[in-house]
Amino acid sequence: MIARIPILDVEPVIEGGAYPAKASVGERFEVSARVFREGHDQLGAGVVLTDPEGSGRPLVLMVPAEDDLYAAEVTPDAVGAWTFRVESWGDPYATWLHDAPIKVGADVDTELMLLEGALLFERALAELPASAEAQRQLLEDVATTLRRTDLNPVSRLDEAITAEIQSVFTHFPLRELVGASSAYPFFVDRRRAAYGAWYEFFPRSEGARRNADGTYLSGTFATAAERLPAVADMAFDVIYLPPVHPIGRVNRKGPNNTLTAGPDDPGSPWAIGSAEGGHDTIHPELGTFADFDAFVARAGQLGLEVALDLALQCAPDHPWVTEHPQWFGTRADGSIAYAENPPKKYQDIYPLYFDNDPEGIFVEVLRVVRLWMSHGVRIFRVDNPHTKPVAFWQRLLGEIRDSDPDVVFLSEAFTKPAMMRALGMMGFHQSYTYFTWRETSGELGDYLTEVAHETSDVLRPNFFVNTPDILPGFIQRGGGDAFAVRAVLAATGSPSWGVYAGYELFENLPLRPGSEEYVDSEKFQIKIRDWDAARASGATLAPYLTRLNQIRRAHPALQQLRDLTLHASDNNAILCFSKQSGDDTVIVVVNNDPWSVQESTIQLRMPALGFDWDETFVAYDELSGASWAWGEHTYVRLGPSHLGESCAHIIHVR
Repeated sequence: MIARIPILDVEPVIEGGAYPAKASVGERFEVSARVFREGHDQLGAGVVLTDPEGSGRPLVLMVPAEDDLYAAEVTPDAVGAWTFRVESWGDPYATWLHDAPIKVGADVDTELMLLEGALLFERALAELPASAEAQRQLLEDVATTLRRTDLNPVSRLDEAITAEIQSVFTHFPLRELVGASSAYPFFVDRRRAAYGAWYEFFPRSEGARRNADGTYLSGTFATAAERLPAVADMAFDVIYLPPVHPIGRVNRKGPNNTLTAGPDDPGSPWAIGSAEGGHDTIHPELGTFADFDAFVARAGQLGLEVALDLALQCAPDHPWVTEHPQWFGTRADGSIAYAENPPKKYQDIYPLYFDNDPEGIFVEVLRVVRLWMSHGVRIFRVDNPHTKPVAFWQRLLGEIRDSDPDVVFLSEAFTKPAMMRALGMMGFHQSYTYFTWRETSGELGDYLTEVAHETSDVLRPNFFVNTPDILPGFIQRGGGDAFAVRAVLAATGSPSWGVYAGYELFENLPLRPGSEEYVDSEKFQIKIRDWDAARASGATLAPYLTRLNQIRRAHPALQQLRDLTLHASDNNAILCFSKQSGDDTVIVVVNNDPWSVQESTIQLRMPALGFDWDETFVAYDELSGASWAWGEHTYVRLGPSHLGESCAHIIHVR
């Protein structure tokens, strides 16, 4: 039944409340609804939260906007399953506050209006909590004054409508005809589910050595741990590892995804499983579980969390293939079909087929995930989840969330929007996105708006600038300056962003023209990088990445997803947006042209920055350390570093 004072169009509500909206601890998110009533009497609206312990939190008043829309920002403070509801009510004080000045000013029913006001104040007194002693005395004094017919009516009214009095009624509203919407769910995750800087490397490449005969000696968890301080020094939060399991020998791929592997070619880590074991086993060249535990411990000492790849697929010689043949689909000739993502073919990988024995697969995958959780992994990057049944993820992620709500899952689903949304609803905390393919300032502005305002209730983005599979065309064409541009956009446009090792060394050679694959891809061979030589020569973007991550840590505005505002530029090459969190406001201006210096006048939406249109403010550039006076119309000049210019301003509004 509809409330006495109707409440419609409540947001955020996912599929009618069947799935929880997303939030994180300390993150503000908006609740809105259309609230209206018959006639001219005033109304109020507010949000009531119920926390994971079942306790109701204090009412948060909603602010009216246009077209009967009311909104409030709420900030949950604990991990777990919450609900919210919107309440509506008649506001007799607001009605009186609207009517009394008009009637008293016109000397119409003057004493009647003042008496009604006195009765309202006395009613409010009866409802005040005992702890509100100062407010009680204030209301008592005004109620007495309103009844004093020997005083001037206008002065009596003036005492009842001061800002101080209105504040009392704001904090302790008189409410009548109270109604409520349904209660809708939202789930509050820990901060890392929403905010963090990720760094991906292959353990087998870190500390690897090339032998005299041209073969390679694999790196280990112990040698990879020696790279962790450098990652931590760049102020990254998460170290992400591709699969660390035994790699199949049947159909093993050679360098550059060739079909023939030599006896010493290591194969792709995503071709999981061999006679040595499967998903619950560590590749013997990397070490043992004790070595893995030591790696996780070392990362923790440096402030890094370890994320591990969860790839539900098998090499042809994975133990599951013989132990559970029903877990794989067969073709008409009885053979098992290998994985394909046209035009790519993965002859070394068998996909799982979930419909023959869904219970068996679920139990085994849950066991595997819990095994790695017991070894300190609380973040999983899930490979191609869109190729598995959505219902499977709903059950698996729900099971983990119920017992271990701190465990985070990142979806690597470069796929259709409906599937990406569905995976978010099923419980994936983050998702890879289309950011990689948004290049022009117009495309980027539209996409930043989309992820911040249109899909943020179900999908949290993680802006990876590159991956072992994806060498974006923009950085192939744009050279070193393009790397800086994309890093700024990713690090400031999304609370979570990621870098695959080699990005800081400007690796940008494709396998062939027009390809997004790296030449000599690390997926198929060990890659030895001379980090020390790059640092000594200055041929590294590491200091720039470090500064970006430091700026992110210093500014809560850059740790938020939803508080983003686009600002206009008269040059299509220049993108400008701002983010805000409380008193912290950051403006980002980027030259999206890595080849040329660009100039623009940007038009700042001053109210969105907390200023009147004609005000100015001190703009402090976190990248250069320079300061300027900025206002609504501000000139900027940005250019690639090879022409002696910075590609971006990251402005702290002071």
